[in-house]
Amino acid sequence: MDRVYICSCFGVTEQQVKKHAADGACTPRQIASACKAGTDCGSCVRRIQALLGRGACPRPDLADQGRPVLAGVTELEEAA
Repeated sequence: MDRVYICSCFGVTEQQVKKHAADGACTPRQIASACKAGTDCGSCVRRIQALLGRGACPRPDLADQGRPVLAGVTELEEAA
């Protein structure tokens, strides 16, 4: 399996970023909260933005209900 690393500082892969986005991370800051990507040197932030898409929130249904859009992130970190 080929791994494309987005964040070299913390060893975060593109697949991990996409999984966090699918679970509700809408911004680079939310990705950073989920897996630390983008919090050290910052060189990966633009790539994270590109993966997220401009203004795209994968779980707007939860956000509209006032529920956390990052539900389940701790399980993702444990699996990584």
